[in-house]
Amino acid sequence: MWKYFDRIALVLLIISGFNYGLWSVFEFNLIDYIFGKVWIDYVIYFAMGAAAVYAIFSWKKALRDWTRR
Repeated sequence: MWKYFDRIALVLLIISGFNYGLWSVFEFNLIDYIFGKVWIDYVIYFAMGAAAVYAIFSWKKALRDWTRR
């Protein structure tokens, strides 16, 4: 079950990084472009923040999993 959380968090972190990279270089917000300025933006940004918090607290577990392979 935790494997799914890891994958979801990774995808959200990649999207978040891509979005903030676009914003810093081109001042283009991909989330606003796709969804518009509606309530779903807040849900997506909350999910991205939650993925970052999850990644912080599961960092040591991820390192153990990576070194086992």
